[in-house]
Amino acid sequence: MADPAELGHQLRGLRAAAGRTVASVASDAGLSVPYIANLENGRGNPTVAALDRLAAALGAALDVSLVPAGGEASTTATPPSLVRLGRSPRFQREAAGLAASLGANPAEFSVRLIGALAGLADALGVDPGETGWGRLLDALLLIVEHPVPATRADDQLRQGTEPDHPPDAQSRRR
Repeated sequence: MADPAELGHQLRGLRAAAGRTVASVASDAGLSVPYIANLENGRGNPTVAALDRLAAALGAALDVSLVPAGGEASTTATPPSLVRLGRSPRFQREAAGLAASLGANPAEFSVRLIGALAGLADALGVDPGETGWGRLLDALLLIVEHPVPATRADDQLRQGTEPDHPPDAQSRRR
């Protein structure tokens, strides 16, 4: 990760997913608030030791690796409205409930969920805003807590074959 902005996006995403403030992370990591704020904004040159302390404060692990040039995975920026959502009691409660339904670790799931939502915003090229994030969260809750039985067409698509008859509006409502 040679790009400081990329590191900043990751730090902000982890912090938002944990529902934490910069001050609380700084306190747990033994670092200053301005130092962490600068890192989140793509400024600064952190040591591996400082990153390790930040990772520990965020309930994450530092993973330093060398990859061939051009082989790095890109990360996306976490929209400010998603950061606010990640701090909200509602998000923390709903993410914990989703994690429990899926048998996942709540802290890890929360981080993955924020990352996935940030990727969705990037793919759409728009920040849905807090109301939009809430609607997406509602949709995810419905999908996980009230799964719809698979249809024959779904099974055929999963197997890589064309469905005999595409599902019509009535079959989707069942």
